[in-house]
Amino acid sequence: MNRLQHETSPYLRQHADNPVDWYPWGEEAFARAQAEDKPILLSVGYSACHWCHVMAHESFEHEPTANMMNDLFVNIKVDREERPDVDDIYMQAVVALTGHGGWPMTIFLTPDGRPFYGGTYFPREPRGGMPAFRQILAGVADAYRSRRSQVDEAAGNLTEALNRDFLGIGGDADALNADLLDEAVRRFEQAFDKNYGGFGGAPKFPQPMNLDFLLRAYARTGDTNALNMVTFTLQKMARGGIYDQIGGGFHRYSVDAIWLVPHFEKMLYDNAQLSRVYLHAWQITGETFYRRIAEEIYDYILREMTAPEGGFYSTTDADSEGEEGKFFVWDESELQEILGDDATIAIEYWGVTVRGNFEGHNILYVPNENATIAGRLGLAVEDLKAKIAAIRDRLFAVRSQRVPPGLDDKILTAWNGMMLASLAEAARVLGRADYREAAVKNADFLLRELKAADGRLLRSHKNGVSKINAYLEDYANLIDGLIELYQTTFDERWFVAARRLADHVLVHFPAPDGGFYDTGDDHEKLIVRPRSLQDNATPSGSAMMAKQLLRLAAYTGETRYEEAARKALALLSEALRQYPQAFGEALNAVDMLVNGLNEVAVVGDPADEKTAALLAVIRQPYRPNAIAALALQDVDGEHTIPLLNYRVKKGGEPTVYVCRNFACRLPVTTPDEVNALLLKQAG
Repeated sequence: MNRLQHETSPYLRQHADNPVDWYPWGEEAFARAQAEDKPILLSVGYSACHWCHVMAHESFEHEPTANMMNDLFVNIKVDREERPDVDDIYMQAVVALTGHGGWPMTIFLTPDGRPFYGGTYFPREPRGGMPAFRQILAGVADAYRSRRSQVDEAAGNLTEALNRDFLGIGGDADALNADLLDEAVRRFEQAFDKNYGGFGGAPKFPQPMNLDFLLRAYARTGDTNALNMVTFTLQKMARGGIYDQIGGGFHRYSVDAIWLVPHFEKMLYDNAQLSRVYLHAWQITGETFYRRIAEEIYDYILREMTAPEGGFYSTTDADSEGEEGKFFVWDESELQEILGDDATIAIEYWGVTVRGNFEGHNILYVPNENATIAGRLGLAVEDLKAKIAAIRDRLFAVRSQRVPPGLDDKILTAWNGMMLASLAEAARVLGRADYREAAVKNADFLLRELKAADGRLLRSHKNGVSKINAYLEDYANLIDGLIELYQTTFDERWFVAARRLADHVLVHFPAPDGGFYDTGDDHEKLIVRPRSLQDNATPSGSAMMAKQLLRLAAYTGETRYEEAARKALALLSEALRQYPQAFGEALNAVDMLVNGLNEVAVVGDPADEKTAALLAVIRQPYRPNAIAALALQDVDGEHTIPLLNYRVKKGGEPTVYVCRNFACRLPVTTPDEVNALLLKQAG
């Protein structure tokens, strides 16, 4: 076994038996490269990555290839989920070199860490116009030995291009206005797929940040087209093969434009974000379909992706028994055998055929509306729903006997923060005590196990070990989760923890031109300090942080929070106008800035029916730009949460204050009055 046997990352441990002399990222590998004057081969991937497995089987488990790697290079293996900083820096280098990126990422570095050549997947033998991996190895090693000056020059130029201490993109805070938001909606309309939902063609990703922005646009303007783009997309996705029709939860993306054939891995971050979008769609429309999908996602997470101590696992693999998707697909004959007379219903409902739609098997999807299917089967729609629910349970029981995909059970702070935020919000919107309990347990776990003694966060937890300094996205997403949990429980400790984390970010993460770096000032020194501003599959840490700072400004009245958010967003004003699809989370923050926040202070006991009725008016509708705080009793002085300072009941009744910038309307005591004030303020 190589050095990866001592790591906790499931991805790194997958490579512990390779004949490659792998090092984890760290000083030992770089010291050896410098001592022996060898270039570094850096390989970056993650445990649920199908093509990472392919390259591992073809090359890293192949003795002749491994021997060549060991002879010519110092080899480093990195889990991109643990080290998004390393991944971000070198992925940008690969994109600069080749025009595209992806995983596995294969990049060659000088002994001091500067990149000079790279790509993604390389086959063991020449294929499809791609050279063999061993040809690449030989060519790179030869260049390093015989053309060193050219290698050094290329590495220097590329490293300089990656430096983003000063972005140099200007930016005007005055441009963060309603016109910018309206233009973004128009751009989304141009890119919208009117036939299948979503944006662009194959491969097609869910883009939850952008969907949430369009829901905000509908709430702000009443533009039904913005809402329809979201609801149409959510319906197409949930009826497609990208959604696990039997077990709930979304796969990572669809390889086609119609949401049918997914890459079968399931990521915590996708399901955290999408559950929230479906929840919001239910709040707006009242259609039970969206609530059902949201609850199926939450139930899947709590059933299969939750550690006993409360953390949420990261991913499940695309492969089982060495085959992509094997766990999830079905044959018609198999359904006939399992379901008997009910097989006809399942076959009709999920579009099953003898030939199949994926390598001779069937990915289950819902090709027709319930009314159409029910008509064909001679059933009432409600009877069809009941039949399908029962059939789903039977198929789930059978599927549970199959060999499951591999589980990456490390616990990442940022992804857990996303799931915490969604689950906490769902707990209060849906009135689900089980969701609330799971959210509290998760927050307790994160603040106990992933917070160092000095109050700083750590990134990753596995087998009782927490490690790696947390990144901006870890802080931002956990703050989001804690603020949501505070609004669900009104337990002040969650608010206090969120504010302390934000204050830490303002000290240790700021960039000189405004905005933030992805790493703190005490982080390991890399060739450049990473600074990623646009969304990827997860929201930009900078944009998510801006949202939380605006919320904290509303809770506290402290302008330093809002000023930091404005500076971060101002840098992006022109990028938001030109490329809105890359900046959905920043647009969400700008929406918050443009609309302003309703600051809602409640005095009363949530266990009291009258207080509960007031809270329902605040919580049940979709109010993306409202924050709430609650005091059980009259507050006759200053409070831990400044929004609650000097708030008292009116006439001894539970009372609500609706404020903006700490300027408040007269307090009210009835649900209708609260609703009227919130609607008036929102307008």
